[in-house]
Amino acid sequence: MNEEYVPIEVFAGTQWEAALVKSLLENAEIEAFLKDEIRGTTMPWQVTPGGINAVKVVVSGKDVELAKQVVNEFEANRRHEDI
Repeated sequence: MNEEYVPIEVFAGTQWEAALVKSLLENAEIEAFLKDEIRGTTMPWQVTPGGINAVKVVVSGKDVELAKQVVNEFEANRRHEDI
């Protein structure tokens, strides 16, 4: 299988956070998908231990490096707002 088409998780969080990250990625022209969007919201304990960070954002392997930059910027801004 060609690695550039392998789906790779770049973020995990709440449904709201994951949707926001997906939107930021799409604004950067990166196609992104939410994994476990429904189960992660209605039954998060079935998706992850303790139900924490149950909704995942997935991108194609070819977009991983740029996607990580977008996610890192999102997390840095979120930490900055918590101060």
